[in-house]
Amino acid sequence: MFSFLWSLIIGGLIGWVASLIAGRDIPGGVIGNIIAGFIGAWLGTLILGDWGPVIADFAIIPAIIGAIVLAFVVSFIMRSMRKSTD
Repeated sequence: MFSFLWSLIIGGLIGWVASLIAGRDIPGGVIGNIIAGFIGAWLGTLILGDWGPVIADFAIIPAIIGAIVLAFVVSFIMRSMRKSTD
């Protein structure tokens, strides 16, 4: 149970740091940051491998890079959806 909680906290921090670095807000607040952290960790590990420091089964550097990429993609999609409805 504690390891799951720890994973949620680290995933949220990864999403939050990625949104700060990217300068883009991730929709959904805390839940959005956690989801972005988990998807970003998967994406970053898929693209870059699992190198660097590992905390709670997250390779931190690839996870943050993956979450930054995800933040840019989500903000691009959200912006294009807003333009199409206007």
